Amino acid sequence: MSHRLFNRPKFLLLALLLAPTTLDATFCRPSFAGGNHGGGGAEALEAGEFRTSPVLTIEGHGGFETNLDGSPEHYAIDGLFGVVMEWGLGNNGSFAIEAAIGPALVWGEAEHFYGKVHVDEHDEETDSHSDDDHAEHDDDHDDHGEEHDDDHAEHDDDHDDHGEEHDDDHAEHDDDDEHAGHGSHDTDYKRSDVRGFLQARYAPNDRLSLSVSWNPYYVTKDQGEDIKGLKNELGAKLVWALGDGDVNFALGDRLEDLIDGVYLSIEHRQGWESDGTWMGNYTDPRLGVGFNVDLLNISLNAGPRFYVPGIYSGLEQRTDFAGELEVAYPVGNNTVLFAHWQPTYSSEGGSGWGEGWQHHIGTGVTFSF
Repeated sequence: MSHRLFNRPKFLLLALLLAPTTLDATFCRPSFAGGNHGGGGAEALEAGEFRTSPVLTIEGHGGFETNLDGSPEHYAIDGLFGVVMEWGLGNNGSFAIEAAIGPALVWGEAEHFYGKVHVDEHDEETDSHSDDDHAEHDDDHDDHGEEHDDDHAEHDDDHDDHGEEHDDDHAEHDDDDEHAGHGSHDTDYKRSDVRGFLQARYAPNDRLSLSVSWNPYYVTKDQGEDIKGLKNELGAKLVWALGDGDVNFALGDRLEDLIDGVYLSIEHRQGWESDGTWMGNYTDPRLGVGFNVDLLNISLNAGPRFYVPGIYSGLEQRTDFAGELEVAYPVGNNTVLFAHWQPTYSSEGGSGWGEGWQHHIGTGVTFSF
């Protein structure tokens, strides 16, 4: 879709927080210099012109991982203040640098890179501990048996007591595991983190754009599954608009005119946990379409997600399905309301990961100055 879909000044910096992450976790944020479907800003700059625009975005969003045990949820309210610096190029092209930072109020667990699993090593440790203890105990039992039958009987009593104590320990641990549930349904307010966004976007014309981005996220303290430190996500995205993007059903366009709003995109992202663990990467080729109904802007896209989990997870590579629905509506000259829904479906399960759906939804408002 070309910049003409966002040809009103009211759409300036439309989509600062329209997309996550992911479900996925992901901290992906599309270009807020004029939409994420092709080059161009609110109004195309002439070659050599420069524009800088401060923006403030407030968004509430939540994640629902229904394919994991306990169906964990997380919620957050983000407030990001940013700026867009855009230079006009020839052939209706542009180059923009976009940056934003602000607090993220967290309920439950913090957002994480798509596909993160909670690895529980206790079972392996328990098995190893049990085998060693029982082997050592059996040796002692044999020694006592050789020494005296009475000692053997006494040892059997000790063995029974030890077994009962060991069972109690296991039962207590199982209760702890069930209670913890890796944060499932633990949606109490936790803390305030810090979210950032930095992107460079090059659009040689009004139908093609290439962007690279860095999405840092600072966890302010250890809490549950969250580790104090800086999470990082790097990404690159290419978008090619097949039509001119000027589709508005309120102005008489027909259903077949949607072809003018079709676009193709491909995005690649990688993520690192705050302790430095590489979480994996995914590549999303998408087919999308965007159109207006009067002032209401609607965008839909979907496609496969080629996901490579980090070694820490023990999971195999797989192909998931991902999509997104975005809506935006201008209120006044400098304010845009927006909402988005990102469903993702995984067809394969594994330790800490299950077959099924994940959802990320959000809504908020962007002010431009």
